[in-house]
Amino acid sequence: MRVSSVFSLIAVCWTVAATPSTQGLYDLVKRRLPSHCEDFVFFLDNSTAPSNSTGPGLDEYAISTLGNGSIAIEGSSLSALATGLRRYLTDVAHVDIHWFIGSRLDEAASPLPRPNSTISGKSIVPWRYYFNTVTFSYTTPFYTWTDWELELDWLALHGVNLPLAWVGFEQILLDVFRDIGLTDSEIIPFFSGPAFQAWNRFGNIQGSWNGSLPLSFIASQSLLQQQILARMLSLGMTPILPAFTGFVPRALTSRFPSAAVVNGSRWEDFEVQYTNTTFLEPSDPLFAQLQEKVISKQIDAYGNITSFYTLDQYNENDPFSGDLDYLRNVTKGTWQSLKAANPAAVWVMQGWLFYSNADFWTTERISSYLSGVEDDSDMLVLDLFSESQPQWQRTGSYSGKPWVWNQLHNYGGNMGLYGQVDNVTINPIAALQDSPTMVGMGCTPEGQEGNEIIYKLLLDQAWSSTPINTSNYFRSWAQNRYAANNSIPEDLYTAWEVLRTSAYNNTNLTSNAVPKAIFELAPNITGLVGRTGHHPTTINYNPATVVSAWQHLVAASSHDAQLWKNPAYAHDVIDVTRQVFSNAFLGTYTALTEAWNTTAQNTTLVAAHVAALKDILTTLDTLLLTRPQFRLAPWLASARALARTNATDGAAEEAETETEAFFALNALNQVTLWGPTGEINDYASKSWGGLVGQYYLPRWTSFLDYLVATGPAAYDGGVARAGVKRVEEEFQVLGLEMGKREVRAVRDVVEGDVLDVFRGLDLL
Repeated sequence: MRVSSVFSLIAVCWTVAATPSTQGLYDLVKRRLPSHCEDFVFFLDNSTAPSNSTGPGLDEYAISTLGNGSIAIEGSSLSALATGLRRYLTDVAHVDIHWFIGSRLDEAASPLPRPNSTISGKSIVPWRYYFNTVTFSYTTPFYTWTDWELELDWLALHGVNLPLAWVGFEQILLDVFRDIGLTDSEIIPFFSGPAFQAWNRFGNIQGSWNGSLPLSFIASQSLLQQQILARMLSLGMTPILPAFTGFVPRALTSRFPSAAVVNGSRWEDFEVQYTNTTFLEPSDPLFAQLQEKVISKQIDAYGNITSFYTLDQYNENDPFSGDLDYLRNVTKGTWQSLKAANPAAVWVMQGWLFYSNADFWTTERISSYLSGVEDDSDMLVLDLFSESQPQWQRTGSYSGKPWVWNQLHNYGGNMGLYGQVDNVTINPIAALQDSPTMVGMGCTPEGQEGNEIIYKLLLDQAWSSTPINTSNYFRSWAQNRYAANNSIPEDLYTAWEVLRTSAYNNTNLTSNAVPKAIFELAPNITGLVGRTGHHPTTINYNPATVVSAWQHLVAASSHDAQLWKNPAYAHDVIDVTRQVFSNAFLGTYTALTEAWNTTAQNTTLVAAHVAALKDILTTLDTLLLTRPQFRLAPWLASARALARTNATDGAAEEAETETEAFFALNALNQVTLWGPTGEINDYASKSWGGLVGQYYLPRWTSFLDYLVATGPAAYDGGVARAGVKRVEEEFQVLGLEMGKREVRAVRDVVEGDVLDVFRGLDLL
């Protein structure tokens, strides 16, 4: 592609010369590089798309310098333009936009460097997908518009053009259920709290504990969705909106006694009042009526902006019957309802069910279920866990349906350092060659909590027909990440190279996702070490390598002391230190249980190990508190803030206070008990300051003190668990009332407390 000389103009952020189609890109520049509004000019040229194409084509961009000095970015789509903008920023200006530390784009050199020659790129797949349904509960449930602005800019600059858009769906459902005669008192108890909405939308749970969703919140989320969708469209994204799944309030049967309904299976040992969700069969005429209402209300609210609709009816829930005809009829009825509501509709389905409930989903049943969608182009399947547990091979590329290769990587927002750099670069390229119906690549994290480089890597791989050289990629990452500094000490490059070849290069897929620190788990003398699967506690690399990476990171500051003022550097030092402590805790715990279990017990050694475990948690908590992204408090504060409705009278103020308490407890419960009585305890655990020091440490103190006091002969697991459980239950109140704690400088904690503990553990 070449930029025509007819466009040799200087564009400014608010110029009327910018066409509406590219204004979103100029607005992005104004938000993130306000001093350089006049430096860029964008040209949308979709003439390269095949005229007879029935689907999206591959995107292309070209970056060059015009005769008047403007940086020109030409692309075949808005997404291509956004990707080209980031390519310029990372490859020429050496700045980037990041999670947690925000945009660093405004730290580019001024004047901006110009490309010496044309830089071009072309996608290898038409769709770049992002989000998991549960990301909207693990990461974004309390997001403000400011949070979403950064998120959407990140997505656009990384080439995402097909994001999931779940926010505010409860307002649509509320209006639909009202239309058919249900009252608010019958509908609201069906909805779950903000931190658990994803599983209500999936039909896993219904209702909420310790409160109910206020109408004001439902309305405010609907308004937020309008902002999100408008921004997505302006940045060249095609949103995927929710469809009607069939999950309904139980009261529906009182209005429609002849409705064909079944109750879903019990999910994760929740009490029946919170699970066994009522499912309206797609064969019932009412299903199609409700589908039409859901789709039409979204079109009325947002415009006819998409043909993609997310719809998952059996997420970790087995169908009522395994009969092949029954399974086919479910999908056929659902598909027909979608097409009747919007003739252009494409059903987007997560392929997770075929992995999570593999015992039920035999090859025959999968084939029958998928066959209900009789036009293959009317379905798009997300192969949700492609890097570890791909399902596209065993399903025959989902019976010929278009599908997307995805990296899940993370469960519950767990925070361990982890990646599969080979699998996410080599495997999607191989899949694209082997499967003609693969049409996309994407990221499907349960929680967007860390390891950002691994997500960037896959999204960038979507623009390279050969596997990316990860050694070069990690070096560029380091250069751009610390770009605000006068120099990039070689130690920084070395640190990231060590991480690339250790924590980020897992090849043992018995442990196939981000590892969990065992100090985040309820203490026990068994069952913590050697866990595999997708909540592993195994370490599939030599722990000394991460210590080495830490040493190189810290050593870099001796060459450039200004690094300590760099938020990216501070974040990374904390994150790598956290992993060193996590690994050390595991090793020390193993040594403790071995010493404690010996016949001739060395009480001095046991006491030393116990003291070491407590020191690790105390020091780690102090370190984590130094940055807001590593603290519990902002998570709770964001929940409380979202609950506020600007009450003006006494009754409203009281209701607002109750809502704040409900939202805060909702947030706290997710990262601790995950359920009213700990149904999936610690699933979404976090290494956050406040949780480590005031939740995990007291749990372990209770357990360790009991071990020391009893010894193996008198040990009673029930007594040990009772002490730990008491801490868990009390924290549901105490955790909400945590006062402010001293926050020290990162450098002081690292060079003082952390070094002392590392030396005591013989890590250095």
